[in-house]
Amino acid sequence: MIQAPSQCQRRSLRLKDYDYSQEGAYFVTICTHRHNCLFGEIVDSAMMLNAFGEIVHDEWIRTAIARPNVTIDTFIVLPNHLHGIIIINEYNIRRGDPAGRPYTPIPHGPPSNSIGAMVGQFKSLATKRINTLRHTPGNRIWQRNYYEHVIRNEADLNEIRQYILDNPVQWDKDENNPTRQLPEPPYDNMVGAQNFVPLRQGDNVCLTR
Repeated sequence: MIQAPSQCQRRSLRLKDYDYSQEGAYFVTICTHRHNCLFGEIVDSAMMLNAFGEIVHDEWIRTAIARPNVTIDTFIVLPNHLHGIIIINEYNIRRGDPAGRPYTPIPHGPPSNSIGAMVGQFKSLATKRINTLRHTPGNRIWQRNYYEHVIRNEADLNEIRQYILDNPVQWDKDENNPTRQLPEPPYDNMVGAQNFVPLRQGDNVCLTR
């Protein structure tokens, strides 16, 4: 079962020594600075993008334009974060050799094909466009870090796709929703609550301050 990213933690979430430019599918979540709701609102369980949200949507799609081996799979822009699946395919573009030696395939693609590089470029371009639109040069849009999950198999992929699609319906319960409604705790779990036993005639009562 996919575990929802909790508040897009700032600690490092990368797997040690893992090559994030190798072929595979990756689920990423990118949150706004201080979880500010900048990109629109949820109306009747559907995301309504504003102008800033349209920029984020556009730049996320553009992530794959300059990378022929990258596919943008299911994704969604929410009021203060983005969920998306990035698929890195085999990088089989060949480079010519001016000396006439045989062409050789590039094994894993250039460094710019790593998940970190793609997310970093996306955040930078979206930030610049949003700040230009609202005349706030230099303002932060995103949290410094991001959440990622390496998708292991088709069942994992399909479960995450459904999780992404279900997000607008679950917005009221989303941990990233600053106005989410928390359920009332059971009385026994409330601070200071106790299980009281009715007093019987003759019981001693000790009152303390």
